[in-house]
Amino acid sequence: MKSPRKSKGTTSRTGQLERITTETQIKARLTLDGKGKYDVRTGIRFLDHMLELFAKHGGFDLELKATGDLDVDQHHTVEDVGIVLGECIHQALGDKRGINRAGYFIMPLDESLAVAAVDFSGRPYLALNAKFGAATVGDLQTELVEDFFQGFANHAKANVHLKLLCGRSTHHGVEAMFKTFARAVKMAVSLDPRLKKELPSTKGLL
Repeated sequence: MKSPRKSKGTTSRTGQLERITTETQIKARLTLDGKGKYDVRTGIRFLDHMLELFAKHGGFDLELKATGDLDVDQHHTVEDVGIVLGECIHQALGDKRGINRAGYFIMPLDESLAVAAVDFSGRPYLALNAKFGAATVGDLQTELVEDFFQGFANHAKANVHLKLLCGRSTHHGVEAMFKTFARAVKMAVSLDPRLKKELPSTKGLL
């Protein structure tokens, strides 16, 4: 039987992971200090587009290939992609010394407006508040947007708050959420030159 996941060491704030289950096979590599380059293939084109936006707006280099049981449902693939992305970021952050730790952003897209706040506190939590007017956007089931972010929060060990403040178009709403999330993560993982090797916590552990 194949091991459910294989991980490699990190260099230059990079996380990489191969996760294999009976439902999905996912291989990913994420560099935090990148240039927004991406190569993403999940079998769900709208999800690909959202991950491409995440890489571009976060300034991350992302390679991700996923094969899943899409003939059954999209849930396994969408959630597991969130899990892998979260684990890659957790791995890339190492002991988290010198990072801002928390970040926030508010992002408009035409009539839609979304806000995100992220804290890599080591305490996983997701609070997502969004009402979508359509059951699907492109080829993605919109109810799975929350499952993606839940998988991410749990495995990045991050506190994630996301809210869609307003909007008419489901496409614009989901896109605004991914863009604002990317920019909040970018702020949180950025290095503060004043902190250098200091840990951003009074506990001495994150």
